[in-house]
Amino acid sequence: MRAQILAWLNNNVPPKRIQHILGVERMAIELAEHYQLDANVAARAGLMHDLAKYFKPQRLLELARAEGLPIDEVDIAAPHLLHADVSAIVARQEFGITDPEILQAIADHTLGRPGMGAMSCIVFLADSLEAGRGDTPELQSLRELSYQNLHRAVWHTCDYSLQYLLSTRCLIHPRTIRTRNWAMTMS
Repeated sequence: MRAQILAWLNNNVPPKRIQHILGVERMAIELAEHYQLDANVAARAGLMHDLAKYFKPQRLLELARAEGLPIDEVDIAAPHLLHADVSAIVARQEFGITDPEILQAIADHTLGRPGMGAMSCIVFLADSLEAGRGDTPELQSLRELSYQNLHRAVWHTCDYSLQYLLSTRCLIHPRTIRTRNWAMTMS
């Protein structure tokens, strides 16, 4: 199945994004092994997390509506934030993925979700922290933290993302804040 997914990605995603996807897959596998979770589940979720990343905004909204996903004013203003949830739909429709743990990890990789399981935490962290994201001291610290405490790492990674979003004057999805607050209470 990996070859099939990679072929699909080669036709639908730019090469630079494929390098990121492979980095997420690698880090998700490493974290899953570290926490004694199923590395195959982590690999699949990591490999498929950005299937809808380059869908046009209208397509993201249409697929989300067709699936009955809740859509708020931030989703309408910034439909690219729906790409994680829509990527889970594509994984199911294009590749027949039915494993709820894989689908949920894909859906949660951008905004997180309060109460998300360990696999979702792993893919969320791998997406933000894979090696291709940079090598700043702050990222290195977050990477180290991800091998020590998943919830604390999610909390601090949310803080890192929120600082970036604030500094660039981007919209902040309420789910990111709820994820941050949940992870903070869990750590």
